[in-house]
Amino acid sequence: MPIVASDVRFKLSTTSGSAGNTLAGSVGASLGKYVSTTEVTAGANSLFPDLSGAQNAASQVDFACVFLHNTHATLTLQGARVYLAGEVSGGASIAVGVDSTAASAVGSSSVQAVTVASATTAPAGVTFSSPTTAGAGISLGDIGPGQVRAFWVRRTAANTSPLASDGVTLAWAGDTL
Repeated sequence: MPIVASDVRFKLSTTSGSAGNTLAGSVGASLGKYVSTTEVTAGANSLFPDLSGAQNAASQVDFACVFLHNTHATLTLQGARVYLAGEVSGGASIAVGVDSTAASAVGSSSVQAVTVASATTAPAGVTFSSPTTAGAGISLGDIGPGQVRAFWVRRTAANTSPLASDGVTLAWAGDTL
């Protein structure tokens, strides 16, 4: 049976602990290092907190580390890609970029992603783009059973009028044998 949507999870990161998938993560503090136990949920403020008027006027740029987790027991997610399946227009813009750290076991004690000092600090070595189709998505490579791979999401405020429910829908694609 192939990998299906319920086998793959988006999870926040945590800079605490000594191994992946052992502690919860939180919105606004997904700064890399390890995969957390916290899944990114649909809806408002699931990845970034609201922007204040001053942050919007200053065109603030925020970053969040997210992991793609293959929970399938035996199959590798081959050629995994992440893309923006939908973005609310008229608000902040979103881009994604792959972390330089290789895929690893979900509970690994080795660092699983680059770490940044704050949500406004850009991760070193990450190049961002805004792909809107699976074919153009950023490549995460192969993610084995029980493994994770990190990527970063960049939100750039645009000094626009206030907008309720500004956001993006992240999506993944890949193949199995």
